[in-house]
Amino acid sequence: MAEQPKSPVDIRPLLQRLWPDPEKENVTAKEISDALALIFTNQLSPVQTGSLLTALHFTGWDRRADVLAEASAAMRHHAAKIDSGTLESVISKRRKPEGTYDGGFCDIVGTGGDSHNTFNISTTSSILASSLLLLAKHGNRASTSKSGSADLLMNMQPQAAQLGRINPTTLASVYAASNYAFLFAPVFHPGMKHVASIRKELGWRTIFNLLGPLSNPLGDAIEARMLGVARSDLGPVFAEALRIGGARKGLIVCGAEQLDEVSCAGPTLCWQLVQQPGGGGAVEIVHFVLEPADFGLSAHALDTVSPGREPHENAAILRRILQGEMPADDAILEFVLMNTAAFLVAAGVCEADTSAMGPGDDGKVITERGPGGGRWKEGVRRARWTIESGEAWRQWAAFAEVTNSLPG
Repeated sequence: MAEQPKSPVDIRPLLQRLWPDPEKENVTAKEISDALALIFTNQLSPVQTGSLLTALHFTGWDRRADVLAEASAAMRHHAAKIDSGTLESVISKRRKPEGTYDGGFCDIVGTGGDSHNTFNISTTSSILASSLLLLAKHGNRASTSKSGSADLLMNMQPQAAQLGRINPTTLASVYAASNYAFLFAPVFHPGMKHVASIRKELGWRTIFNLLGPLSNPLGDAIEARMLGVARSDLGPVFAEALRIGGARKGLIVCGAEQLDEVSCAGPTLCWQLVQQPGGGGAVEIVHFVLEPADFGLSAHALDTVSPGREPHENAAILRRILQGEMPADDAILEFVLMNTAAFLVAAGVCEADTSAMGPGDDGKVITERGPGGGRWKEGVRRARWTIESGEAWRQWAAFAEVTNSLPG
C-alpha cells in the first residue's frame, strides 16, 4: 500500500526570522534542520524551499558547524533504512582490525566545487583502501565536473558497476562478496528528489552541496572518514560539525589551491579529529599542514593531474592504476597514493607496528612520523601494496561482478 502524502507545512514565521539577522532573532540549528527535513517528506512548497535555501546561503548559516551537524543528522534520519542486524552478520566476517582501526566502515569523499577538474582521486583511493578497510563510499553523479564518482564507476571496463541495484535490501549481498560498496545518493536519499529541480534553478551551491559528505546513510556505523573541502574556511567548520555529530575519528583536508583533496602540488591544510586516551576520551581537533615530501613523493603541478576527461576516459585511467600499468612515479598515481595514504592514516591502520597484509608485503613498517604525528610514508607503502599485490583490483572486480548479479 502506497504511503499517504503528508500535509504541507508553512514555515513563513521561520523565514521571516532568518532574514536579515538570524542571530538576533535567536534562530537555532534545530529549527533549520526541522525545516529542511520537511523537504525530504515533500511537505514544503517549492517557493518556501527556495526561500529557505536562499536565506541560509546569503546569511552564511549554511556554513555553520551546528547547522551542518543538525541538518546532516536529519538527512540521515530520512535516508532509506538499512537492516543493521543483517549487515553486521555479513561484515563481522570481513572485519580486519589493525593498529587503531577497529574494522568498521570508512568513507572518503569531497564536497566538489573546486573548479580544478582533477582526476577522480577520492573514488580511486576508496577502491585502493578497500584492500585494508571496509569501504562504504557515499557518492553521486557529477554536478560541477564532467566525471563524478558514480559516472566513473558506471563506465568501468571490462565490467561496469550497476550502482542503482545497490539498496538497503541488497547491500549485505555486496559486502558478502567484497570489502567495497558504493552507496548511490539517489537510492539511499530518495527525499532529495523533491529539491533537485529547485537547486538547479537557483544557480548557486546550496547547503545540500555541503551536506552530502556528512550524510553517509550508514551514519554512526562509520568509524573513520576523510573529507575534502574546496574552501579552506570550511575545514574547521566540517571538523567541528563531525565532532558535534559524535564522530571520533576523521580527517578534513583542503589543498592550498582550494582543492578538495590532499594536494600533490604543494601544501594541504588538515584538521584531524583525535580521541584522547580512554574509551570516553574527549575528541580534539588538531590542525597541521602536509606537503608531498611528507609522503616521500614528488610534487606535481595540478595541470598534470587534471585530465578533465569524460567518464569513460577517466575509467580507463582508473583501470590502468588498479592493474598496475602506470609508471611508479606517474603524477596521477602519486596523487592517488598521497590521498590513499592519508585515508589509511586517518583510519588508524598505519599505527600497527607489524604488517602482514598478504603476498608481497615485506613487513617492513615505516615508523617515521610527520606533521600531526601521522605515519604518512607508511600509508604510501601500504597504498602501493594494494596495487602491486593485485588486491585492489580483486576487491573492485568482486564488487563489479556482484552488482551485475543483483536484481535490476
